[in-house]
Order: sequence, then C-alpha cells, then structure tokens
Amino acid sequence: MGNALYVAAHPDDENTLLISWLSKEKKVRTAYMAMTRGDGGQNLIGAEQGEYVGLLRTHELLEARKIDGGEQYFSRAIDFGFSKHTEEALSTWGKEKILEDLVYQIRKFKPDVIINRFPPDERAGHGHHSASAVLSAEAFDAAADPTKFPEQLKTVSVWQAKRLVWNSFNRGFTNSEPTDGPFIKIPLADFNPLLGKSYSEIAAEARSKHRSQGFGSAPTRNERYDFAVSIKGEPAKDDLFDGVDLTWNRTPGGAAVAVELKEILKNFDFTNPSKSVKGLIKVYKTIENLPESVYKADKLKECVNIIMACGGIYCEVNPSTYMVSPGQSLKLFSNTVNRSDIDVKLEKLEISGSAQKDTTLALDLKYNKNLDFAMEIIIPQNAAITQPYWLQTQSEKGFYKLSDEKYRGLPMAPDALWAKYTLNIFGEKINYSHPIKYKYTEPAVGEIYKYLEVRPEIMLNLDQKVYIFADNKPKQVSVMVRSNVANLTADVKLNLSKDWKYSPATIPVTFTEKNQEKQIFFTVTPPVNTSETEIKASATTPNGTYERALKTVKYDHIPELNVFPEAKAVANKINIIKKGQNLAYIAGAGDDVPASLRQIGYDLTFLNENTITGNLSKFDAIIVGVRAYNTEDWLPNAQNLLFEYVKNGGNLIVQYQTQAFYGVVKTKELGPYPLSIGRGRVTEEDAEMKVINTNEPILNYPNKITNKDYEGWVQERGLYFAEKWSDKYTTVFAIKDKGETELEGSLLYTKYGKGAYIFTGLSFFRQLPAGVPGAFRLMANLISFNKK
Repeated sequence: MGNALYVAAHPDDENTLLISWLSKEKKVRTAYMAMTRGDGGQNLIGAEQGEYVGLLRTHELLEARKIDGGEQYFSRAIDFGFSKHTEEALSTWGKEKILEDLVYQIRKFKPDVIINRFPPDERAGHGHHSASAVLSAEAFDAAADPTKFPEQLKTVSVWQAKRLVWNSFNRGFTNSEPTDGPFIKIPLADFNPLLGKSYSEIAAEARSKHRSQGFGSAPTRNERYDFAVSIKGEPAKDDLFDGVDLTWNRTPGGAAVAVELKEILKNFDFTNPSKSVKGLIKVYKTIENLPESVYKADKLKECVNIIMACGGIYCEVNPSTYMVSPGQSLKLFSNTVNRSDIDVKLEKLEISGSAQKDTTLALDLKYNKNLDFAMEIIIPQNAAITQPYWLQTQSEKGFYKLSDEKYRGLPMAPDALWAKYTLNIFGEKINYSHPIKYKYTEPAVGEIYKYLEVRPEIMLNLDQKVYIFADNKPKQVSVMVRSNVANLTADVKLNLSKDWKYSPATIPVTFTEKNQEKQIFFTVTPPVNTSETEIKASATTPNGTYERALKTVKYDHIPELNVFPEAKAVANKINIIKKGQNLAYIAGAGDDVPASLRQIGYDLTFLNENTITGNLSKFDAIIVGVRAYNTEDWLPNAQNLLFEYVKNGGNLIVQYQTQAFYGVVKTKELGPYPLSIGRGRVTEEDAEMKVINTNEPILNYPNKITNKDYEGWVQERGLYFAEKWSDKYTTVFAIKDKGETELEGSLLYTKYGKGAYIFTGLSFFRQLPAGVPGAFRLMANLISFNKK
C-alpha cells in the first residue's frame, strides 16, 4: 500500500534495477516520470528523427515497464538535443509548464517517496538531467501547497510526499558511498525464488528494450547496492519507506482486507489456485466498499486480474481488421473460456467507444470450452483519428500542447474501443475490461498484437520530405494515395505559394477496394529566384477533404505504430554549383543524408563489405554516414582500402562518429594521420560560425559560403568534434556555445597523396533532411573539394 515515483529526463535515464526492486521486492506501486520522450536523441536502429524517435522511445519505455513492473508517465517537455546548462533546458521548455506537469503527477499518483536519478548540478552531465532534479525539488514542495496551480485541485488534491532522495552515482555510474549528506544503502540485486531471477537480471531485460539507444544489457548475478541521499523531507534511517505505513491499515477499513488476504495466503493451493477465487471475490467486495482513495481503483484492478488468473478465466475481444474509418462498421469476435471448475456466467458485454448497445447474456462458461460469438458495431462518425495525443496540435518551442487535459502525463491516450465484461462468479458480479486490439499470427514469430486504428478515409504520402531545386528545371512530385474505404473517388491537388507552379491542377483517383494504393504524379516548377514553400497535398471525396499522410514506425521489439501527420513537404529553390556527380555512400545509423544528396542531382551508390573491394576510383567522393564505424563491424577493416582510394585522388568525407570507434578499430586511425574524437559539441543552432581563414578554399569553391548559409540550422551546429589532430590537418571553423571556449574540431581536412580526407562533426544528418539551403551548399563544396 505504498507508491514511489522515479524522476529523470529521458527514456533510458531510469534505473531499471531500482524500479524492479521497488515493484517486485517492496511491492509498492512504482512509476517513472520522464521529462521528455527522447525526441532529440539519435536512433541506432533506423532513420526516424524528432517526434518519431520520441514515439519509438515512448514504446521502448512501455515495453521496459512491462518487465520491471513500473508505470510510465511524461511531461510535455520536448527533448531538443544535448543541453549543457540547466537554465537553457528550463528556459526552452518553459519552466512553469513542466513544473505544473510534475506537480500534477505527484498530486495524482501520491508517491510516498520521490527518487531523482540526477543531481541538480554539473555532475548530471546534461542540462536536461540537472533540470529534472531542479524541477523535482520544487515540485516536492509545490504539490503540497494549495496556492500552487490551484486549478488542478478540481481533479486532484494536494499531496506531501514523505521524502525526496537522490539515487546517487559517481562518474561512469559507479557506486560508492556518497559524501553529499545523510543516505541509506539499498541492496538491490537479491534473488527472488518466486520469480526465479534476481532483480538485476530483470533490470537487464528491461534496459535491453532501449534498442534505439544501443542499450542492450547483459544480466549480472552479484550483489549490488545503491544509495539514496536525502534531499528533502524526513531523512530515511534504515529503509527508503521509514515512517510510511505500507500495510492496509493506512486506509480506513483496510484492516479487514488485510485479514482476508492473510487467510487466502494461508490456504493457497498452488496446484489448484481456483480454490482461492471465492475468498478473492470477498476481498474485491470489501475493497469496493472502502472510501475513495489513491489506492482503491488500482487495488480493485489488481484483485480482478488475480481472480481471472486464479480462475483460469480468459476474456478477449478482437476486431477483424486493425484499421477502420469513422462511420464504418467493424466486426468483432469475442472469445471467452473458463479453465477451472468454478461457477462462472457471462452476463453482459459492453463495447465502449462505439454506438453499440450492451449485449445482455446469460451464458454458462463450462470447463475448458470456448464460448465464441461475433458482433458488428458502427464507429461513430465523429470518432477521432488515432494519433498520439501530443502530436495532434502543433507544438511550441520546447513543449508539446495537450489536445485534451485528461491525457496529461499519460504515455498514450487510452485505446479507442474497450471490451467490458460483466461476469457472475459464485453469485457476485465482477467487471473485467481490456482495450480492443487486433491480433494476427506471423508464421516466423507467432501471435502479434497491433493497435486498432481509426484512420482517415484518404491518406496521401509525398515521396520526399524535402524537395531541393538546384536549378530552374521542374521536378516530378509523386503522391501515393491510399484509401481506407472501398468504392471511392477522390480529387487530389497540391497547395503551394503563388510563385511556385504545378500541373495538372487536379488528379481524380478511383478506388475499388479498401486499403488500395495508387501513385499519381504532379510536375512542380520553381520560381527563378531563391524561394522556399510548403507543398501540401489534399484529397476531396463526397465525405469531405483530407490532408493527412501515413507514417509507420515498425520494429520487432515494440508494437507497429502508425501516425497520421499532415501531408506536406518542404520545397527549396537554392543556388548551388556542384563539381563531381558520382558518389558512394557508407550508410550509418538513422541516416537520411543519401536521399538528400539525390535531391540535388547526385548519382549515389551504397557501399557494403562486399562492394568496398570493387573499383572505387569511379567515385568523385565517398561519404561515410554518421556512426557508421560504430554500427558496421566490417568498416574498420576497410580503412586501408579507403585510404588507398584517397591516395589515388579520391575524396573521402567522414561524418561524426563516437569514441566507440576506437573500441572497434583498436590500433587503426580514423584518418590517414592521427585524429581523435572527443565529446565537443555546439548545441546552439545559431552559434556564430567563425571562419579561421576567409580564403579557405573549402568555403569558396564552387559555392561562396556566406553568413546566410549558416541561418536556419536546426537543433545544433554539430557534435562529437575532433579533439586532437595532427598538424597535417587544416581546420575551418572556430565555434562555441555562449560562455564557452571556441572549438576548432567541427570540420578539418588534409591532402593525402593525390586526394583529400575530410572529417566533419557538423550535423549534416539533421540539416539536409530539414532542407537547410546553406547545409546543401556547404556539403556540395566538401564533395567538390580537390576537383578544380
């Protein structure tokens, strides 16, 4: 009967070991409150960036919580990439907004103990990290103050947690006794014989769900202690919950529940758990009659789940398809089975979220015999499209807007449809509900569940996120049109600013089947002068106008995710000169740079461990993608081939890598001359790009790079700059964040034999997909270098 709230900044910041121990050893309700969804992080397993990385990492957290037993919550803060200062994070997010979110969650969840992952200072290593600690300390007091965010008190009540602690660590997350103040020592890695695992083993399984961050973890089977340093409230002396009553006595009438549970445990028969069902129903009824509290709804749900498990009762409703549109009918299939000899009747089935009336039944569930039946419902015409609630409206700088206040803090909005069963067990009514999800069988995997999606009638996908016009020639813009309705005709058009032209004005598209796709083509002509516009696609049917695309995020460790963003792209007419045409590319992690290079007319070939041994001299430049040395095991062994290519006149461009390169390569060098990578980065996207030598050829040929080319950059200037290098390299820029020392390792090059080697930590992998004109012009110069 206790609650614990863990607070940190990002997905993967949480201590899954402590969460496992809290939920499975202390048996308290445990939650992780992440300030952000990790939107600004890199993705080691795919090309998603921004809000789609946030969606992926949200679900990695949900999968981790299924294992370690915690719940998951979020604030509205957007992860805007690496931040060096607490003040920058709080200012960008809007401190009061995110504090409001954390106070609300404390008041709603009512934790006895709040646990910070990070300290509020530079030891946290990241401005988001330290900001989470600052906010947590303020929220600890504000949640108990009725004058703070008083409008919340219509739905939640003030709450004073017993204590706030820091789950301390030393550099490298090593654990030794802290020197900060009063602390307690917590043994976390004990073996649980009922689970057959230690908490450290469970924690490793949970942490390994953070695949997009490369956090696969090996389980440890050894003693492990963490420390809880007192920050606020009453310091703990021996136990994290000192002074907190974790028994049923803490709630009025709860003592009776404790007595009933003690009797059930005393007589529990693990060979026939259904013997406990009658006693559990008595517990359920006792809890049902308790006064309302933060514990009641949660304990009722737990009790129902235990009744269903001990009785071997299985109830599930699944749809015939995973996609439906407003106004359409949907077939549902109910499957119910009782795998014990207790007396169970199915009295009623309600489908909430539809116009379907309750189905009143009086059916006996006989031992181990399926009770199957089908029903058809109508999806309301005004049903909302399935969309992550924080992406339904345009975000502001630093934070997402809530589409509905009732979703505040939730990882996802509740599912569109729910099955609510009323069961009669031993003469008592028990209500059991679950979200309705589609399930199917994949022969190579087995049974797979997917979200049931309410989709737009028509979805429109442009073939590029960014269209770059490097000259006055028109380009073909492809739109893939998909219908979620059979026998439908739609008229599709584009919307651009007036100085851009396109034809034809409208293209009619006819569909005979549901989920049918047809590709159509428009010709877009840019203006003579430099210009930028949005290209928006729309489709009109007899039922209305639709302006949504379909974006899929699909990996085997999370459910398939489909999102419906606006059907739009960016078009940019830029003045750009290129020298060289034929490029080779070694793909890295989350890399959309190749598509961007094709946009400005380059021919591009991908190299892999088989093709790297071919004729490389035909390529005007070879470009190594971000983190390719970290993700491609074969690449370090190809260094000599790449250096030979440079020596013979080639141009090799290596984008940012991390220090892990040296763990893979061992004694080999990243460049032809000594060059080491550090952690230097410039996070201010508008930081001054100070040119070391104004006559620098790489900034003057074939495009004259000016200050205008550094405008409009997104998220950052660059990261993982070179830290040390041979005097044979030439540096180009000296850049810095405010108040820091200038860094010269963002772009450097050297001649080697007849060719050139270029290393850059500038974040082209963000700028090019975002359509930043100056980044394209600078990249064209890198590719053209040594081509006079």
